Amino acid sequence: MDNIVLEYRDPIVGVILVVFLVFLISFFTYSYGIYKERRARKDYRKLSLRFELGKLKEDDYINLYKTYNLPFDSILLLASTFLHKGDYNKAISVYLALLEHVKDRVKKEELLELLGTTYLKGGFLQRSKDVFLKILKNSPRNKNVLKNLMIVCEKLKDYKKAKEITEALEELSVDVKNDKIYFDSLLIINDSILSYEKRTDILYEIFKENKIIERVFTTFLLQFNKDFFYNHIDEFDCSKIIDILWYQPKNDIDFEKVEKNQFLKEILNAKNHINNLENSSDFVLDILILINNHKKGINASLNFEFICSSCKQSHPFFEVRCPHCHNIFTLQVKHHICKSFFQANQSLQ
Repeated sequence: MDNIVLEYRDPIVGVILVVFLVFLISFFTYSYGIYKERRARKDYRKLSLRFELGKLKEDDYINLYKTYNLPFDSILLLASTFLHKGDYNKAISVYLALLEHVKDRVKKEELLELLGTTYLKGGFLQRSKDVFLKILKNSPRNKNVLKNLMIVCEKLKDYKKAKEITEALEELSVDVKNDKIYFDSLLIINDSILSYEKRTDILYEIFKENKIIERVFTTFLLQFNKDFFYNHIDEFDCSKIIDILWYQPKNDIDFEKVEKNQFLKEILNAKNHINNLENSSDFVLDILILINNHKKGINASLNFEFICSSCKQSHPFFEVRCPHCHNIFTLQVKHHICKSFFQANQSLQ
């Protein structure tokens, strides 16, 4: 019996047992690690496949962020795929879902800014405004948010508030001179208390100092004070408003005053409203005049595109603020010859 006890207490046996236990624990730990890694890889492959097929859902982004510790910037980059496809509702859902899990103040503000910008792009103006105001409560000197809020107020036709924001941006050394001029003009145009004549006089004073509002001023005049426009026709650069003049109804044109502006004469000859020129200094108008004079029966016209001098993007319609880069007074009109709309319709019948 004593011999058995001595054998059991032999240190060699204890070492063997310890080594065996360590091996056993290591084996199970290693095996569990392999199992967990394989399962994670399988889930990730499924997730990757869904992403490649364009089926990644909002919850998947949260899963990537929490389970796989994917960097925050990478998550935002993935979420931007919805924006590039124009699926603003899904992008909004992703940002809202992430906001519930992100605790860092800087990241949360970045998410809010992306959310507000996406609301703006998607046309949810009031929601966008609410988000930007929420950000400004904690970061009142955020220039990008102030600029976006200014654009939102402009779209909501709250020009007074938009102008107040330009003053705040000015204090932050942001160049908003043109924006201020634009909002001053809009406030006058939309002031129903003032008569059209009074509005014209005030806008004319602004126009003499700031030719950048020429298009805004012209649009107002041709709608409410045509006489003033034609009486001051020599003060306007008709090449910059060629599309507006091209679409003017013939009955609204003061042909006696047209003689004061050579380019306007060329436009009206190309339009075939008058026929007192043989050629034009503008190549496209020159072709139209030649067609009108020598190729009767060929219906040609002009179409227009508007190219931003800042971002170089082309747009089919004019806006005072570029829809792409949001810079103001940067769209420049370009005109091209095309088959007239009337003739194109006739060919389809």
